Amino acid sequence: MSELLQKLQWRYATKKMNPAKIVPQEKVERILEAVRLTATSSGLQPYEVIVVTNPDLREQIKPHAWGQGQITDGSHLLVFAAWDNYTAERINTMFDLVNEERGFRNEGWEAYRQKLLAGYPPRDAEVNFQHAARQAYIGLGSALIAAAYEEVDSTPMEGFDPAKVDEILGLRERRLRSVIILPLGYRETEGDWLANLKKVRRPREQFVVEMK
Repeated sequence: MSELLQKLQWRYATKKMNPAKIVPQEKVERILEAVRLTATSSGLQPYEVIVVTNPDLREQIKPHAWGQGQITDGSHLLVFAAWDNYTAERINTMFDLVNEERGFRNEGWEAYRQKLLAGYPPRDAEVNFQHAARQAYIGLGSALIAAAYEEVDSTPMEGFDPAKVDEILGLRERRLRSVIILPLGYRETEGDWLANLKKVRRPREQFVVEMK
């Protein structure tokens, strides 16, 4: 655990990346696997991660993300895209997958399926999207930690136009909406004003509340 904490101390929201340095694919795969294994509400995994390496697509996205250079200077751009709505089809697909993988049907599990089917699809689509989007943020946290462990730099970004990114990547056709984006790459310390500054966080006694 001390090693992980050291790497979290090392990481920061990288402001300038070296376009000549490519993140090895095996590191990217381990970061993505960490996201795939992340907890989600009811185990529904109501989002997908779009991995954009195509330079043209990233150039198209950049002006709709405040011109942030990490989008094109990093080697990979992860787009966390949440389901636009919970549907019976999507819920049943995940429950069926669980049954198939475990090799049996559980009465309590099937009752829980019916509870979700009765509660989620009738809700307003925007309410469901916002719920799914919060699950994507849990995955983002895992990606940040996994990237730090792999000593890969990353920068979580909410500063972009989701509608434009959805259009460029054709996400609406897949019933997805972009939530947050995460460039992966390697820091260019000479051009990054934040690179050598001390990491600052509130002290534990101001951040953690213990109720005994």
